[in-house]
Amino acid sequence: MAPAPRIPYNGDATSLAAIDGPLMDDALEQVILVDLDDREIGRAGKLEAHRLGQLHRAVSICVLDSAGRMLLQRRAAGKYHSAGLWANACCSHPRPDEATDAAALRRLPEELGFSCPLTPFARTHYRADVGSGLIEDELVHLFVGRHQGDIRPDPAEVSEVAWVAYDDLQANIAENPQNYAYWFRHYVATFGERLFAPLVG
Repeated sequence: MAPAPRIPYNGDATSLAAIDGPLMDDALEQVILVDLDDREIGRAGKLEAHRLGQLHRAVSICVLDSAGRMLLQRRAAGKYHSAGLWANACCSHPRPDEATDAAALRRLPEELGFSCPLTPFARTHYRADVGSGLIEDELVHLFVGRHQGDIRPDPAEVSEVAWVAYDDLQANIAENPQNYAYWFRHYVATFGERLFAPLVG
């Protein structure tokens, strides 16, 4: 098999060529069910938890460059929900017995083809109908990191990437909220410019 193409950082939105298939099987993945204090109360299949709207633990990553812009990804058309919407760099779920930081560090290179140090930023909760009979009820551990270099996304997960400044993002979400995943709009509304401040300097 030919090597995956390298997608260079160039400060602009970048269309992606096809590379390997998904590294996760959504039908087989399990999530950790929790209460609102993040205490584990059980486990469930990933799709079942979303069909039933069960509260579960999640991780989410925001990546900044040295200029303070945020890396956005556009979710691939084949995603099981929120397909085609723009979101932060990476979102996922810890597997049973997997720590949140380990899950974040695992999933970032799986989706985007690079790794970087991650710092815990906040914990937040949201519940939203994301279509297709699915409800996201997630207690999210939010991490931030910084990256300046190549990006090699998995096209089964990501169709485009872009680096965006806070003012541009805020204006575009206000004008076109339907283009953004619910959870990302929740992060921007909750944390605002603070999301763009860590690690820059």
